[in-house]
Amino acid sequence: MKVSAEILNLVPYKPGKPVSETKREYGLTEVYKLASNENPLGPSPKAIAAIQNSLLEQHRYPDPSCYDLIQKISEKWNVNPRQVGIGNGSNEIIDLLIRIFCETGDSILTSQAAFVAYQVCAQAARVKVRTTPLKPDLTMDLKAIADDFFRNPTAKIKLIFIPNPNNPTGTIVGGEELNEFLIRLGNRDDVLLVFDEAYTEYVRDSKFKEAAKFFAQYSNVIVLKTFSKVYGMAGLRLGAMLAPEYVLEYYNRVRNPFNVNELAQVAGIAALEDQDYIQASQKIVWEGLDYFYSELERLNLPYFKSEANFVLFDTKRNANICFENLLKKGIILRPVGNYGFNKYLRMTIGQASENKKAIDAIEKMLTEVPEIM
Repeated sequence: MKVSAEILNLVPYKPGKPVSETKREYGLTEVYKLASNENPLGPSPKAIAAIQNSLLEQHRYPDPSCYDLIQKISEKWNVNPRQVGIGNGSNEIIDLLIRIFCETGDSILTSQAAFVAYQVCAQAARVKVRTTPLKPDLTMDLKAIADDFFRNPTAKIKLIFIPNPNNPTGTIVGGEELNEFLIRLGNRDDVLLVFDEAYTEYVRDSKFKEAAKFFAQYSNVIVLKTFSKVYGMAGLRLGAMLAPEYVLEYYNRVRNPFNVNELAQVAGIAALEDQDYIQASQKIVWEGLDYFYSELERLNLPYFKSEANFVLFDTKRNANICFENLLKKGIILRPVGNYGFNKYLRMTIGQASENKKAIDAIEKMLTEVPEIM
């Protein structure tokens, strides 16, 4: 059976290396994973309690409408419940948006080094991917993205993805550049602007403007949110979308009827209520980022200031060799050569003790892996 060229040439998304695999492969008893931008605190205690209270009901199908969760999101995020959609992680929402609004031969538009899921989902749907270059500071160039849209009408660009903050760079777009972008592309009926905001709760930069605050002003703006980061629920796979009602009508036609399990739904409701946990999640990340900044400066390793829960830094070496060296020391970081950063590693914020072990291992690695001159 033949498959299309798009499927044949598709490079699947490669997740962070598991702890168990690293232990087996290198014969280690202690391994610290700082590779997948997970919350080092684990889930909210209130979310855990909600899951435990629901375990005896797991012979029932979950609520296909996610009614209670949508009502809670509506309350907490100040949005009309008819403009909220729920997904099996934000990845499912990305995939369905492309399937709904793009046909074979259409295009999506994003930046270089944007979240790789956009390309994977598009290629699987036989949709083309257009990208524009990053600025030297690794921020997305919104003017270049808008220019590309207007200069290439035959590309049939239906969706523009703006990850903000971006993964793996940790950088944001905002201020007047964002305003100009929305003036040029907002309220159009031929393209949707998808702001992917997985990390907004960690942002400290004052110029940042959360899309959830302005999406209601524009008929073509969609906001993606996740419960995997600040809410600590990566394993439960829960994402949310804020979108115009007509988008939700199409979305709910296409998504599977029980796409979000009951445990994820009740945990999401509880996590939204746990403000103490959210603040603790922010605190541990901000303290961890500041620690990494000071230590990377001490080690003379350039980095990009991050508004997410990770930092991208320059090893000045072959990053794959550095990655393997650190694995043998029980430290899992994330190589990002697939984004074009062949000397860089991405390091997630962990517990303070994990952060220190990572820095100690990196410092030793610098003496063992030769610098690229």
